[in-house]
Amino acid sequence: MAVIAAPREHAGDRRRMTFARRQALWGYLMVLPVSLILLGLVAYPFCYAIFISFTSRVVGDPGEWVGFANFRYLWGWSSFTRALQNTVTMVVVSDLLKLVIGLGLALLLNEPLKGRGIFRAVVLLPWAMPGFVAFLVWKLLLTPIGGGVNLVLTETGLHGGIIDWLGQRSTAMPAVIAATVWRGFPFWCISFLAALQNVPGELYEAAKIDGASAWRRFLDVTLPAIRSVILVVVLLSSIWTANSFENIWIMTQGGPSDATMVFPVLAYFGMQSQRLGEAAAVSVALVPALLVLVFVMTTLIKDDD
Repeated sequence: MAVIAAPREHAGDRRRMTFARRQALWGYLMVLPVSLILLGLVAYPFCYAIFISFTSRVVGDPGEWVGFANFRYLWGWSSFTRALQNTVTMVVVSDLLKLVIGLGLALLLNEPLKGRGIFRAVVLLPWAMPGFVAFLVWKLLLTPIGGGVNLVLTETGLHGGIIDWLGQRSTAMPAVIAATVWRGFPFWCISFLAALQNVPGELYEAAKIDGASAWRRFLDVTLPAIRSVILVVVLLSSIWTANSFENIWIMTQGGPSDATMVFPVLAYFGMQSQRLGEAAAVSVALVPALLVLVFVMTTLIKDDD
């Protein structure tokens, strides 16, 4: 009997292997169009930008290979150094403020409050508003004469003079960061709120039975439960903030005196000057830092899982 059954078993194995290969081939065929689109719209422009950054290309002239000359020039350029400092400052400060505000509001909106749905909808308004509209409104609010912020400060007696929020170095970056935080914190809040709603209530009940205070429950239950979501949101927001253009361009265009100059705006000015090689080098210079950030965050997320 064993001799007769063996060929049937081998035939069944061959059929299963053939079916698995067909399934794998079908999967590759289904993924192929998306892969081609990604190669054409993402990989090719990215690799081409890296290539241009090593050339002296300008508009109308392909230029020649110059190696790291563009990058050496950038490191000696004061505007580039200032853009690096401003980009790091805006990312770090904005993310910290959005983390505090977003997590605080998420904890509040997770409680059984009356009208909780209305509050959740209101919190989403800054994120739902188009970016250029949001930053244009902030620019109008921060106008020295007739701006809403100065009017409130004057009417309440908190400050009697006129503050040019976007026209002086000491207040331009804080004003841009405030607008950026206002525009971005709803994403953090909704992400944290969704994570909080997936935390089992039994964990809080067990912590209460053990006599844990509200603060200990937050540290020992809430934070570990939503740690992965926090890491993902920090990663996404850091990339978006580092590459943000409309907030700076609409409000200050990098001024005054490079006080709010960041990488995207500096690269745009390079494009306007038609020095494509230098403009591409500015954009590419930010890539290693973002890759390190992605590697660190994904490693932490993997370890957490």
